[in-house]
Amino acid sequence: MRRTGRTRRRVTAAAACAAALAALTAVPAQAHEQRRVPHWELKDTGTPEVRFRGLAAVSRNTAWAAGTGGTVLRTTDGGATWRNVSPPGAAELQFRDVEAFDARRAVVLAIGEGEASRVYRTDDGGETWTESFRNTDPKAFYDCLAFFDSRHGLAMSDPVDGRFRILSTGDGGRTWKVLPDAGMPAAQEGEAGFAASGQCLVTSGPKDVWLATGGATRARVLHSADRGHNWTATDTALPAGDPARGVFALAFRDRTHGLAVGGDFRPDQPSPQAAARTPDGGRTWRPAATPPPAYRSGVAWLPHSRTAALAVGPTGTDLTADGGRTWRTVDTGSYDTVDCTPDRGCWAAGEKGRVARLEH
Repeated sequence: MRRTGRTRRRVTAAAACAAALAALTAVPAQAHEQRRVPHWELKDTGTPEVRFRGLAAVSRNTAWAAGTGGTVLRTTDGGATWRNVSPPGAAELQFRDVEAFDARRAVVLAIGEGEASRVYRTDDGGETWTESFRNTDPKAFYDCLAFFDSRHGLAMSDPVDGRFRILSTGDGGRTWKVLPDAGMPAAQEGEAGFAASGQCLVTSGPKDVWLATGGATRARVLHSADRGHNWTATDTALPAGDPARGVFALAFRDRTHGLAVGGDFRPDQPSPQAAARTPDGGRTWRPAATPPPAYRSGVAWLPHSRTAALAVGPTGTDLTADGGRTWRTVDTGSYDTVDCTPDRGCWAAGEKGRVARLEH
């Protein structure tokens, strides 16, 4: 009886996902039908001067966005209104990643050389912020952060003395410490992470974490199964061999099935083979048979689906319905990052204050 019930739930979920995917790619015949078709609907943030590369979707109603000018916004009503909850004195900072645990608790990362790399935490919805980390090493440049749960998280820096640097917290981002690098493989010459979408460092489950790289001869993905102490590196087929090329974003729906997207972020350069997938936790990466047509900086699995995901970039949004084997463009709006929640909420954010939610 339990097996039958489980099968029915899977069939129902699969049918719902298939219907949503069909609707997402449909073109309505009349304007009034737009309300019934899932599509990106822009939400007015009132900040056209800000580029949001940091995004944390909590639910269909609650989301956080972080961007240029030290800006952090929060909505709790599905994007109808946005509250500017930026940390005071942060106007010169570039926020590139935000991780939110709920409507009140969030951690944001500012990127840059030396003391420009900082971490802030709030426990009251952005009413007050505490600076919990300021980088004092001029050789470090932090790109992304990610959490395993509400207490344990990591942040990554570009290589320092030949190895990527990992920062660790065990109290929700209130305090941080640099992990030993003995278990980190040597970096390639010119290798670094891309602070393009807050997705160059991602987790799945209580201990697995992956790190995306570029800028070197080979675009790689590094994996740790012990919260960042020991790592293995695997080459991918994504564009490499130039500081503007590599893996820009990762997404794992569990500890084995993952997606990688990237390419060449220069708008006048092509990005062949801009996506790959792994069925084994990142030990091997298979290039997409039909990749996105251009550079993509963000990727997310659709809720409750084993095969569907969205990839976004400055020239559009692409959909896969077969686990990353093939992709097709479904929207031409500009977005840098995308995030989805278990209650079937998907959000995207990017340049010119653009934040959108997938509307049904």
